[in-house]
Amino acid sequence: MALLHRATLRPTKLELLAAWLPGRPWFAGPSGVDVVSRGAYRFDDPAGEVGIETMLVGTANGPVHQVPLTYRAAPLDGADGWLVGTVEHSVLGPRWVYDACADPVYAAALAHAILAGSGQAEEYFEVDGRREVRKPTMTVAASGTGDADVPPAGAVRRVVDGDVAIIGTDSVELVVVRRPGAGADAGAGATLSGTWDGQPTIVPLAYAKTL
Repeated sequence: MALLHRATLRPTKLELLAAWLPGRPWFAGPSGVDVVSRGAYRFDDPAGEVGIETMLVGTANGPVHQVPLTYRAAPLDGADGWLVGTVEHSVLGPRWVYDACADPVYAAALAHAILAGSGQAEEYFEVDGRREVRKPTMTVAASGTGDADVPPAGAVRRVVDGDVAIIGTDSVELVVVRRPGAGADAGAGATLSGTWDGQPTIVPLAYAKTL
């Protein structure tokens, strides 16, 4: 389960992405315009240290882009080139926001979600000592059977970023579809798929295969 906080962010996540996305080679849209959220899903960090959220965003009339993000309390060593920006969280303080494709915590969570078939984490708030579950903004399902141990992903050894982002780790290769539903997806292995408002047909979001 993913614990959320009722908090404000400055800048907001969408403001951060509006400034960052136009510099990505896979972004299909104009610069200098607002981006809107189409849905999001989360994974859980077992250590409870890193927030892991994947946002689906786009401009008003443009395609949907998939942006995995990690939220950290301190900079991630060696990941300066993957920094989206920093935000001030009204509860947690300063947070460093990364394109999660270079973050080993995300790689491990994505591999487990797909290969173990667990999919997205349930999101909840703590309200007066009890859990208040938040309804998901999209539906995510994984094809993994979970009948075998998922190998630890280990360090991220390489990232090839384009219309699909290929993430190479010690034991698993992961593929993240940057524009889901836009066409053929170059992926193989177990699949994470999803639907959201405006996308009623299930489409691939990511793939995982063991090495």
